[in-house]
Amino acid sequence: MSSQSFEFEANPTPVDASERGRVLEDPGFGKVFTDHMAMVRWSDDRGWHDAKVMPRGPLLLDPATAVLHYAQEIFEGLKAYRLDDGGTALFRPLENARRFRESAQRMAMPELPDDLFLGSIEALVKADRDWIPSGDGSSLYLRPFMFASEVFLGVKPASEYLYLCIASPAGNYFKSGAPAVSIWVSDHYTRAAPGGTGAAKCGGNYAASLVAQREAIAQGCDQVVFLDTAERRWIDELGGMNLFFVFDDGSILTPPLGTILPGITRDSILTLARDQGITVREAPYAIDQWEADARSGKLVETFACGTAAVVTPVGTVKSRDGAFTIGSGGPGQVTQALKARLTAIQRAQAPDPHNWVHRFG
Repeated sequence: MSSQSFEFEANPTPVDASERGRVLEDPGFGKVFTDHMAMVRWSDDRGWHDAKVMPRGPLLLDPATAVLHYAQEIFEGLKAYRLDDGGTALFRPLENARRFRESAQRMAMPELPDDLFLGSIEALVKADRDWIPSGDGSSLYLRPFMFASEVFLGVKPASEYLYLCIASPAGNYFKSGAPAVSIWVSDHYTRAAPGGTGAAKCGGNYAASLVAQREAIAQGCDQVVFLDTAERRWIDELGGMNLFFVFDDGSILTPPLGTILPGITRDSILTLARDQGITVREAPYAIDQWEADARSGKLVETFACGTAAVVTPVGTVKSRDGAFTIGSGGPGQVTQALKARLTAIQRAQAPDPHNWVHRFG
């Protein structure tokens, strides 16, 4: 189903152009939303149906709606970019579609076909193209999500689901102004265990991380890093981002998949690094080794990556046992080079050898 298959209902009271322009000067992140949203329904008897782009507005939910009780919910995150030539582009959207399907499998939900996923995003972006900011580092953040909408109380997969996609103009994810973020090591809470939902992008994973994130903020840190559930030693990932480690021999290491989210930015960084002849390992890395390597100088850079923040340097790591600094405490050369290469491709300002940029409209 293409974007042309979506019925369109214009918002009768869109945000005034002058007000929209004021908002786009400094949109922040996740606080302002566009005029429309995409919606598709699913039921056991009809499958996917009733695809439309409509005015963004509140949802009316019965108190017994299944998601409110059993948390059958998944989501994605990707961005639309305004290109220098006036066009519009997405970055690897079919990878988001694939991960959305895999998350649905894990949560016993119906799989949204790739063409329907992509069609919903294209239709929404076309409707709200004027909301794409043009400032440096800005974009239109897209949040596709799906939840169990059946009204019932009983522990079983629901028979009705609602898929939606909303959009929000976005600036920089971190507003601290610091050259690098600080990390708190959670020694009590864990994020995911083998056989759990760590590889699925579901709300429950993030809800479970919030108490540790609150602890990190109380300790003066920007983010929390989780360790494995068995030994509480091996680095997992941050509350919402994957981690990379850069060594003095030029090689890069990142924790292996399994209990962590298969980040699309993560995969892109791996590919770009290998394209440049950098030795990259996907292997376990211990928290005590991280500190020892940082103190000895063997580890020269650490960075986190994800759709929202793209690539973010990590400067300091804190725990109940103390703190250590990575390199100079600011952005490293490898981190900056990979970020520059990635963002240039995303905005069609550099060659795209892997055909990652999806132009439309």
